[in-house]
Amino acid sequence: MSRIGKKVIPLPKGTAVTRKGEKLEIKGPKGTLNVDLLPGIDVEISEKEARVLNRAEGQLGSKAKHGLIRSLLANAVHGVSEGFVKKLELVGVGYKVEVKSKALELFVGYSHPVIMPFPEGITVEIDKKTSVISILGIDKQKVGQYCADVRAKKPPEPYKGKGFRYEGEKVRRKSGKAV
Repeated sequence: MSRIGKKVIPLPKGTAVTRKGEKLEIKGPKGTLNVDLLPGIDVEISEKEARVLNRAEGQLGSKAKHGLIRSLLANAVHGVSEGFVKKLELVGVGYKVEVKSKALELFVGYSHPVIMPFPEGITVEIDKKTSVISILGIDKQKVGQYCADVRAKKPPEPYKGKGFRYEGEKVRRKSGKAV
């Protein structure tokens, strides 16, 4: 049995999990998400907790599927109850970011602004003083992917450290030319 799959998922107040065929629907104060079930995996739902069960124990890959579904369900429950936040820091003189009509407009040293529309369910907040971009949403995968896409437009370079970096990320710096 999977160690992660065995863990019980507590359901916060105001969160409900219902099974609809081979899908689970998770409703909470922030929205609704769906998780697809895999063959051989079942879910036992009570009022205060959900438990993922492995019905195909002993089959190849069943432990991995068990842990995967449990993690996806736990992420969905956390997302609809509290939401997810990823933060990016923008470092560099003259670099700036603006939110315009459901899109992020990046001025990061190119000859043109880079425009990145938000995926559905994602919101972005910018702290102008510290150049910190907060990406918020209920779907952990969408939040992480959008954050990675923004960072890919100008990753931190090793000489001056200019570019986007995750909050708290350490950038290895190179010394440059030896004179």
